[in-house]
Amino acid sequence: MQVDEKFASEWEEFLSTVYGKKIARLKSMFPKVRSILIDYSDVEKWNTELADALLSSPDEMLAAANEALEKCGVEKEYGHEPHVRITNLPDTNLLIQDIGAAHIDKMIRVEGVVTKRAETKPKVKIAIYKCSNCGATYKIAITKSTKPMSICEVCKKKINFSEEESYFIDVQMAEIQELLERLRGGAPASHIPLMIEDDLVNTINPGDNIIVTAVLRIKPPQKGKNENVYAKYLDVVSIEKMQKDFEQLEVTEEEEIEIKKLSKDPNILKRIAESIAHGIYGHGMIKQAIALQLFGGTRNKVLPGGAPIRSDIHLLLIGDPGAAKSRMLQYVSDVAPKSVYVSGKSISGVGLTASAERDELGDGGWVLKAGALVLASGGIAAIDEFDKIDDKERAALHEAMEMQSVSVAKAGIVARFKTKTSIIAAANPKYGRFNPNQYPAEQFNIPPTILSRFDLIFPIFDVLDEQKDREMAKHILNFHANGEESIKDDSIIDKELLRKYIAYARKNIFPKLTKDAMDRISEYYVEMRKMGKKEGSVPITARQIEGLIRLTEASAKARLSNFAEIEDAERAIKLFDYALKQIALDSSTGKLDIDIIATGQPKARTEKFAIMLNVIKQLSEKYDMIDVEDIKDALKEYDIDGREAERILDQLAEKGEIYKPKHGFIKLLDRR
Repeated sequence: MQVDEKFASEWEEFLSTVYGKKIARLKSMFPKVRSILIDYSDVEKWNTELADALLSSPDEMLAAANEALEKCGVEKEYGHEPHVRITNLPDTNLLIQDIGAAHIDKMIRVEGVVTKRAETKPKVKIAIYKCSNCGATYKIAITKSTKPMSICEVCKKKINFSEEESYFIDVQMAEIQELLERLRGGAPASHIPLMIEDDLVNTINPGDNIIVTAVLRIKPPQKGKNENVYAKYLDVVSIEKMQKDFEQLEVTEEEEIEIKKLSKDPNILKRIAESIAHGIYGHGMIKQAIALQLFGGTRNKVLPGGAPIRSDIHLLLIGDPGAAKSRMLQYVSDVAPKSVYVSGKSISGVGLTASAERDELGDGGWVLKAGALVLASGGIAAIDEFDKIDDKERAALHEAMEMQSVSVAKAGIVARFKTKTSIIAAANPKYGRFNPNQYPAEQFNIPPTILSRFDLIFPIFDVLDEQKDREMAKHILNFHANGEESIKDDSIIDKELLRKYIAYARKNIFPKLTKDAMDRISEYYVEMRKMGKKEGSVPITARQIEGLIRLTEASAKARLSNFAEIEDAERAIKLFDYALKQIALDSSTGKLDIDIIATGQPKARTEKFAIMLNVIKQLSEKYDMIDVEDIKDALKEYDIDGREAERILDQLAEKGEIYKPKHGFIKLLDRR
């Protein structure tokens, strides 16, 4: 490309004067480091004409800047060349959906989340052509408009491209999607492809929130398509990672002083809990659990074998409609700087985790596309209408929730994504309202294997209580009449300060369990197991110990303490005990039984099922069709009465273990 000497000399003076130290560093580290980042505001301060030309004629300006960089002493090496990369363009709030014809061949800034990233491929930068007939050699710098040579200019014979002597660089296609928080109204999230070159390759991953400085390009339509309609893509100049994770939020010195002062309040955790969705009346224990979820446990712990231990806390809210479950989810999503909110039947398994798709960005191969949990990695995923997700699609959550990764093996691609995401989900009962006399697995379309991966499960009942009903009505009416003024309280922490408080704790506080806290958790576990052994139930398992540890550490983080004390363990146990008694109480025996969550049935009922199947198998050896009365008689020695026997038989029939050939008789299903 023809470089304007005036601009080239202006760039040379600017770079040597303003960026002399950075150029010296680039010289010493080249070719390991091949780019120098130039802040657009510095160019604007130096020469507004140069800055304006950079936006309107980026190809000419970048070529002049790169030439000036070489004149400053950063010499090319074969296979490597230095780059000037522009950052910090003025934020015009340009949305991906608004990128159009007016931006063609202009330099723009756009924000988005990476949804796809294809494989790297070689692209010719300088092509060497040799004529085998006359020996002529041609060296051609490939630009956007360069066409490949086919005929020797000397002898007019066919010419050959020399791969060995040509200069290639790496290129990679990716795709970004509009940030969900920037969408207007009900607009769908727009996408645009990215073309990434050289040292920018493999610097982004699906789920990253990035700021892209790029030049908008168009490419001709494919054969058979409308020849007047061109596709668009962004030719990337620079990429900046957006600070969206909790740990990446910047906290000023003044804010740090305020945060530390706030942490000295003995009721700080209560204040944080009350500040969560303070427009919603009641639900104190649930809000406290959500507060602990936002802090999370101590990160980066691994088992002796090297396997990571989950530090994120998962919560499930189940119960009656109209109990403000969705509003709580939306509030959590709003507080977390990085979050994804999804709902209902619109969710698919690959939409939650990851998928392999045809590469429309390149040659039609396959690329991986990130789902909601990957996009929310480092933050919170709020999943509403959790029970409406199909079973096959919900199965993809097993690995994502416990191992915090998503393994993909599709279309020849084997890869793993991180899903370091806290999940808060909400579900409604199958039959409208939650029935405390029925087991959760019978009321919700959620398999026990998924239920058991939630640290805390809270049922929400719509209880008829005159006093509470009056207070609820007063709260709602006051809010509608007076807005935020009706719920103003000095104990409520401002949302922005709360966000910074949580961010500071997650970034700087890594609590360790004290001996007293460990002893208390151990004592609680042993007591519960003793009680279970005595009563013939399993009230707690080793999985719940890890949940208690996470909650204990989160409580210490909320106090900005690097030591989890006995008071933190007591708080975790109180929360766990509350949730356990609400959800894992066997109504038939009055005993706590974690099997209600882990297997969907209490241990007592599971044992009765096993006894029933054993009796049926024994009788099937004597009779082809088994009389139900004979089964009832055989079960008397196991203290199972006739009514309960009939109920178990009905459930076995529903599960397909037996069938009823005629009234009063059953047959065991032959599974050979």
